[in-house]
Amino acid sequence: MSLTSHLEELRRKHQSLSQEVEMAQRAPATSDFEIAQMKKRKLMLKEEITRLSPH
Repeated sequence: MSLTSHLEELRRKHQSLSQEVEMAQRAPATSDFEIAQMKKRKLMLKEEITRLSPH
């Protein structure tokens, strides 16, 4: 897998997780802990994207 395709996949995952977080925040059945875990995964993806992106 090339770096470009890897970065694209990470960006897709980040965007998907963003949508999941938004939906979870609107759903009363979702706990704050679950939302925090999703946000943490989202941040880890963002950090990896930043680390791998050419500056």
